[in-house]
Amino acid sequence: MDSSLSPSPFDHTKTPNAEPKKSFMSSLITLRSNHFKEDTYFVSELKPTEQKSLQELKDKLSASSFGASSMWGVPLLGGDDRADVILLKFLRARDFKVADALRMLEKCLEWREEFKAEKLTEEDLGGFKDLEGKVAYMRGYDKEGHPVCYNAYGVFKEREMYERVFGDDEKLKSFLRWRVQVLERGVKMLHFKPGGVNSMIQVTDLKDMPKRELRVASNQILSLFQDNYPEMVATKIFINVPWYFSVIYSMFSPFLTHRTKSKFVMSKEGNAAETLYKFIRPEDIPVQYGGLSRPTDSQNGPPKPASEFSIKGGEKVNIQIEGIEGGATITWDIVVGGWDLEYTAEFVPNAEGSYAIVVEKPRKMKASDEAVCNSFTTGEAGKLILSVDNTLSRKKKVAAYRYTVRKSTNAAV
Repeated sequence: MDSSLSPSPFDHTKTPNAEPKKSFMSSLITLRSNHFKEDTYFVSELKPTEQKSLQELKDKLSASSFGASSMWGVPLLGGDDRADVILLKFLRARDFKVADALRMLEKCLEWREEFKAEKLTEEDLGGFKDLEGKVAYMRGYDKEGHPVCYNAYGVFKEREMYERVFGDDEKLKSFLRWRVQVLERGVKMLHFKPGGVNSMIQVTDLKDMPKRELRVASNQILSLFQDNYPEMVATKIFINVPWYFSVIYSMFSPFLTHRTKSKFVMSKEGNAAETLYKFIRPEDIPVQYGGLSRPTDSQNGPPKPASEFSIKGGEKVNIQIEGIEGGATITWDIVVGGWDLEYTAEFVPNAEGSYAIVVEKPRKMKASDEAVCNSFTTGEAGKLILSVDNTLSRKKKVAAYRYTVRKSTNAAV
């Protein structure tokens, strides 16, 4: 039986070092303090004019040929408050202009019928198996319960891969169908209830993305999502944003509404973990982005919670895990966003005269290194010390760790 020990105090060793000043570029793409807050969708909280628009949209929909339509399994008319959530999404996307919202809704219903979107999640699109978990995938939730969708198009920098997926119109259509399938799976995770979780978080990794080649595909994806999935994204986080992103952004910016662009958060290359920790717990962030989540974790049930901490520039932090009995096995994960520092682990027995045991030799962790996962079986009672040494850096870094201890008899510590 596993037992997570309570976090023990940190031992901080500091070396005086001035904090660097933020550059104009880093300030420009830093998190906004007033990032988009999701609407509650309680009709009672709407302004009188908005309530009137909602009723008017229902009346016009009832009088149209789409009055008996459903969307995501929810009948759009009939008094279901889930339908109010959906209709309000279309109204907000068109600033509560009823005629525009109705036109958008009808076009969306036509597209869903033609695309057969309602049953898309049941389709076997096996040709994209090698893209699952790499290009677009759902993984975990943010701190407020929104499901998170990750997007990364760096694999398409290889010409062979690009041609296989985007080589002609038919291939592009197949890819769009697969990409919509991923999104539909995410939509099925939403509550569609007033006060519930009614939108998701999207994280887009721009590292190595071939900017020119993917322009057509990117424009089609963005147009398709914005036209048919209004208000489905609470926050759109761009990570590993290269310096030339302003050129790419100018290409698809005309396809986005002002409300959509207000949800954007951008983080320059190397700051992925620092940005994502603001929204998502480390245990739910993929290891390649400075988190602790691996694809195989889902096989072991919900992820074990992690403890977050930060390491200032010029500082060394020792995490002491005490109270470990003899014969017990301790397993731990630890990660520092953009490592670029020294890490080591040692076990210190309680008995006087005993020597500390080096479990992991001091090693320089590269910025691209993923989370460390290791275990150690003790011969006697003592404590484990995990050390991260950031004394040679001027940059503050976010970090996280977690651990479990298992007795040799399988009893809880």
